Amino acid sequence: MATLALDSRAEAAPRSTGLGHRPWQSSAPEPPARLRVADLVSALSYALDLTGGQEAGWAVRSCRIGMRLAAVIGLPEDLQADLYYALLLKDTGCSSNAARVAQIFNCDDIQAKRDAKLLDWHGITWQGFRTTFRLANAGQSWPRRLARTAALSLHRRRDALEVVQLRCERGAAIALKMGFSARTAEAIRNLDERWDGRGAPAGRRGEQIPLLARIVNVAQTLALFAGEPAAAMHMLRDRGGRWFDPALVRAAAPLRDDRVLWRQESLEESRQRVLDLDPGRLPAIDAAGLDRVCEAFAEVIDAKSPYTCRHSREVAEAADCISGQLDLPPAARALVRRAALLHDIGKLGISNRILDKPGGLTREEWITMRHHTRYTGEILGRVPGWQTLALTAASHHERLDGSGYHRGLRGPQMPIESRIVAVADVYAALSVVRPYREALPQEAVFALLAAETPHALDADCVAALREAQAATPHLQEMA
Repeated sequence: MATLALDSRAEAAPRSTGLGHRPWQSSAPEPPARLRVADLVSALSYALDLTGGQEAGWAVRSCRIGMRLAAVIGLPEDLQADLYYALLLKDTGCSSNAARVAQIFNCDDIQAKRDAKLLDWHGITWQGFRTTFRLANAGQSWPRRLARTAALSLHRRRDALEVVQLRCERGAAIALKMGFSARTAEAIRNLDERWDGRGAPAGRRGEQIPLLARIVNVAQTLALFAGEPAAAMHMLRDRGGRWFDPALVRAAAPLRDDRVLWRQESLEESRQRVLDLDPGRLPAIDAAGLDRVCEAFAEVIDAKSPYTCRHSREVAEAADCISGQLDLPPAARALVRRAALLHDIGKLGISNRILDKPGGLTREEWITMRHHTRYTGEILGRVPGWQTLALTAASHHERLDGSGYHRGLRGPQMPIESRIVAVADVYAALSVVRPYREALPQEAVFALLAAETPHALDADCVAALREAQAATPHLQEMA
């Protein structure tokens, strides 16, 4: 996210001036010739863990458990491939209900999702009351929290159905957009259906629920109990025949004694085990496929907040225009566009109470907000050959004078790719409505950009954007 006013107090960084901007030559390496779909999806799954309110690695653990369960029941190989990607992509729709969850509970949506994950919303229970009371109107007086809890209890089924429908339908649509199979999408769509018919989004029961969805449901529940097989199996047995397919509950019982499956491992060790399980049925991803995945994940990112419904795509469009004006080589131009599409992926780990706050952020909230660029770098940096792309995406709040975050880079430490995305991000953010202000007219946007050059933002990039904006009517319509 870009701020309205940029810090201009630091001394300007040394740079080339001259008449107008000049063509830049990128030092970015060529992308890897072959990138496995599993490498890409397993890395991006860490972002989905964040928005689902779980610890990093939940999707990867779910995949390991789900594929072991598939082997136990003798699932055919073609279905195993569809299951593999459904397990990694199961939470692609999680960001779409984040704002609604925050609104319903009036609390941190990430905490709400984490604390309410295993609650049964069909009956009034002491556990459900305690969890709802802890979440509802968090930080307010107990009478206000109690009143909110009572209201939520009256509408718990309706609200639960709404947020699940948002998540499941959107998740299935994103999986299809990425190019995955209809069976993978259906597994995601039916993830929260229950064996007894009390699930969502369609209230399917028993074998009406696709088998892959039933497996994912069991696997992700077991994966919540990292290193605790006894507790995991107790939960499974307790809800067998209600939440879960009883045949799968019985089939999962021997997994309790699989020490390797439950052993505490580093994130990379666990992910490598998942990569070793790659069914390998999808070919190495080509440039078009890579763009398709980046565009789909941009939708996941932008769905997190109603104020950023097109932000990633608008940053990518502006960045691509700057790249074109500066005559960047095709490979560098593609890298810039993909980095721009994914620059805010770390925002999936930030609560909507911060992202959508209408007023100024507190010191603690601002510290939390600044984490999102680090999350971006960590997530994208796990993709083989994406180190430059990860650095570019994670540097969108860096400034040439060192006043940016999260690394405090200065002039020569920011390559042209990072400078382009930084300018594009500010331009796109200023051009649309945000919770703390209205959209600004284009002249005001460029006046603010100009005021931040050359000390904070790259003057050549700003000039290139101005020229592209003048020549590109649909870019002008961004505002």
